[in-house]
Amino acid sequence: MTRIQEALCLALVLFALAALTVFEVIPAEIAQYAPLVMAVWIIRRDPGCGRRKAA
Repeated sequence: MTRIQEALCLALVLFALAALTVFEVIPAEIAQYAPLVMAVWIIRRDPGCGRRKAA
């Protein structure tokens, strides 16, 4: 997955979570921790995984 695709996926997840919170499907107390969970997903990613080794 490219960086752009990951950024779009992250934005989609956060917007969906916000919409579910507005319509009271998910309690606000739980939704407030979503950015922290997403930060773990971003930090976990290996920054060099897209690079190719020189032949």
